[in-house]
Amino acid sequence: MSNEVKQVAAAPAAGPDPLEAPFPSKRMVVNLGPSHPAMHGVVRVVAELDGETITDAKLDIGFLHRGFEKSCENVTWTQCFPYTDRLNYVSSIMNNVGFALAVEKLCKLDIPARAKYLRVVGSEMHRMCDHFTLVGAMGLELGAMTVLIYAMEARDHLWDRLTELCGARLTSSYCRIGGVARDVPEGWVEKSRRTLDRVVEIREEIDQLITRNRIFMDRTRHTGVVTREDAIELGFTGPCLRASGEPYDVRKAAPYLVYDRLEFDVPVGNNGDNFDRYLVRMEELRQCDRILRQCFDQMEPGDIAVKDFRYVLPPKPQVYGTIEGLMAHFKLIMEGIKVPAGEAYSYTEAANGELGFYVVSDGGGRPYKLGLRPPGWPMLAALPHMVKGSLLADLIPTFDTINMIGGETEQ
Repeated sequence: MSNEVKQVAAAPAAGPDPLEAPFPSKRMVVNLGPSHPAMHGVVRVVAELDGETITDAKLDIGFLHRGFEKSCENVTWTQCFPYTDRLNYVSSIMNNVGFALAVEKLCKLDIPARAKYLRVVGSEMHRMCDHFTLVGAMGLELGAMTVLIYAMEARDHLWDRLTELCGARLTSSYCRIGGVARDVPEGWVEKSRRTLDRVVEIREEIDQLITRNRIFMDRTRHTGVVTREDAIELGFTGPCLRASGEPYDVRKAAPYLVYDRLEFDVPVGNNGDNFDRYLVRMEELRQCDRILRQCFDQMEPGDIAVKDFRYVLPPKPQVYGTIEGLMAHFKLIMEGIKVPAGEAYSYTEAANGELGFYVVSDGGGRPYKLGLRPPGWPMLAALPHMVKGSLLADLIPTFDTINMIGGETEQ
């Protein structure tokens, strides 16, 4: 009997307790986009997951590729403007301005002061439209649909004024080599001031809704972090660079048009996370308001384009009434502006960062070569770096705050 007891006591211990065994798992590959609403229909992210943590991510772009550079090389210099509209289609006048400045650099043209102010006014209104679009979409995709409704109201008010200015809400084609297409309608400035007053109210409503909202803060703070050193190394510009602590703004570093006559601040973040990128854009909305009101105060009557029929179409009475006007009109339309041979690079501060145009002319009426430096591309290329090691849910606000616009990143 005692031997049996000893044998039982000496029996080997049972295996691991099944209640304590680790849950079997393996890494999973998830495909987001291009039809996923968070990917905005123009990019695909192939994410490798360990549970809900992103261990690797790869980008697949090209769903919106239009061949911008080659398209421009097959039309006249003036006919490039509709193509530039469709780079960042939420802030098209900025693209118009950047291209016009590059060509005017080759032509050594200095446009009239009023034309410079009008370009700044159009650009800053479109910067506000761009930032409101980002803030609204970000709120929507994090569960705050009311923010989108408010942001779209503000953007529509601004688009109403832009429609009166250039005839289109979205794709403006407002600039011309040597100036702008048309002057402001009568009473437009005062109407724009009232619009800005309403936009300020909406901006403050959005600020009260989400800036101190606990859910919004938890979803955006300490996510998508990019340090100042990494941002510089990755080629960041614009709000994403400034949110990481680097106060670089082309309007301050290399002023163009009339930005050297205007007072405005450059907001800078501390943490380089999604929350800081949101805050920087909210503050830039306030600075845009300052810039626009100063432009309205400083802008004086005058010409809106150079009076040189080698670059600008003659007034219609001269086209219909004089042979010189008719010939100038015919040659500009049929052959294009004869831009002096050479090459030039011009860069401006677009809504997402530094927008650069590299143009080469052989002296003919069409660009010999055109290159684009899209502001959104470095941030999109850095997206895998930004989300690796974070939760899958953090990909959504991170993708929002880099504000990828397919038209410019895929050219």
